Amino acid sequence: MSARDRILIVVADGEHARFVQPAENRTLHTIESFDAISAHQRTSDLGDDAPGATYHTGSTAHHALNPRHDRHRLEIASFCKFVAEQINEQNHEYEKLLVIAPSSSNAGIVSHLRPEARTKMIGSIRKDLTKTPDHFLKDHIEYVI
Repeated sequence: MSARDRILIVVADGEHARFVQPAENRTLHTIESFDAISAHQRTSDLGDDAPGATYHTGSTAHHALNPRHDRHRLEIASFCKFVAEQINEQNHEYEKLLVIAPSSSNAGIVSHLRPEARTKMIGSIRKDLTKTPDHFLKDHIEYVI
């Protein structure tokens, strides 16, 4: 297998990820995929409920308290870290790395990569292509690889 074939293409967003590699005939194929547990859950299912309420002394008015953290954002950050850990674990199986994800997820994944994985990065594309079939990915990455 040539160095071009030993490329790992990571296509992700905050809830879904797949690892794609070229086959012998140069067609792209998903070799592994991951879905976040929280991918299709509502915020209330993640543990957050309606904001708590408080009131001021001497007043009967109640005011909602905003939660300190958005549960969905925390879950997305956790999933990005998980994807980066999977990339780090497979470090010996690829020579080049391309990360395709929306900006926030892209940054989250890349920030958790080990230095040896980062040195293999040939680029990153800040787009959400998780719903793009493997055979159409080539149109989006041709200029990078």
